Amino acid sequence: MNQAVLISKPSFHVAQVTLARPEVRNSFNDDVIAELTHAFLKLGQDDDVRCIVLAAEGPAFCAGADLNWMRKMADYSHAENVADASKLAEMLRVIYECPKPTIARVQGDVYAGGMGLVSVCDVVVSVDSANYCLSEVKLGLYPATISPYVIRAMGARAAHRYFLTAERFSAIEALRIGFVHEVVSVQALNEKVHSLTSALCSNSPQAMQGCKDLLQWIAHSDIDQTLIDKTVQGIANCRASEQGKEGVSAFLEKRKPSWLVNMDAKASKVAE
Repeated sequence: MNQAVLISKPSFHVAQVTLARPEVRNSFNDDVIAELTHAFLKLGQDDDVRCIVLAAEGPAFCAGADLNWMRKMADYSHAENVADASKLAEMLRVIYECPKPTIARVQGDVYAGGMGLVSVCDVVVSVDSANYCLSEVKLGLYPATISPYVIRAMGARAAHRYFLTAERFSAIEALRIGFVHEVVSVQALNEKVHSLTSALCSNSPQAMQGCKDLLQWIAHSDIDQTLIDKTVQGIANCRASEQGKEGVSAFLEKRKPSWLVNMDAKASKVAE
């Protein structure tokens, strides 16, 4: 049986997770959900991986839920539907909380649940020809499981419109509302993704993980004394950490930090 999700390492310290069901527009079912969850859990703990690219094969990035899977779910009991939806919710959480920076490489259309996959990635690069759509209400459904992440990614005001109208919108509109970070031509997609992975791989892995933790608990917290105390503790811990000390010393001594020196040494060894 063909794998629904492929894992590769296209360059040093970079892992790529690829949706590989182009014949069904990379729609997901229980197998895809399980494979994606496993992939991000495994790569998130891999010390040789410093960032992860989520990509897809074929003309569409992801069309949401597989229709055959949805037909099967129509006969599920309420308890079975809850259990099934919980697996989807866990997959989204695992990708969102992955300790490694993640990039969505969007080469084609993104619909329904596919919007959730894009929204849980840290950085999104889209081709200018891609279309986006939260189409659930057309089917008598609504995007409940993906909503916490999609609303954070596009903002509540834009979500009011696109959740309710199920309009298709362009990559340029997705950029305008903040859902994607970069819009490029098909020809420039790989170069842009490569430039981002190169930037991420040059940063302190420990500091980037700390940044992700910081972003996830601070973005929607009230600025009160508790929050301020947490940020004070955070910077104190960061400064006292091994990589924090090394980074500052390297900067003052005008040399590369150890994580870059080690990366260069490993790359040279691989090249030999």
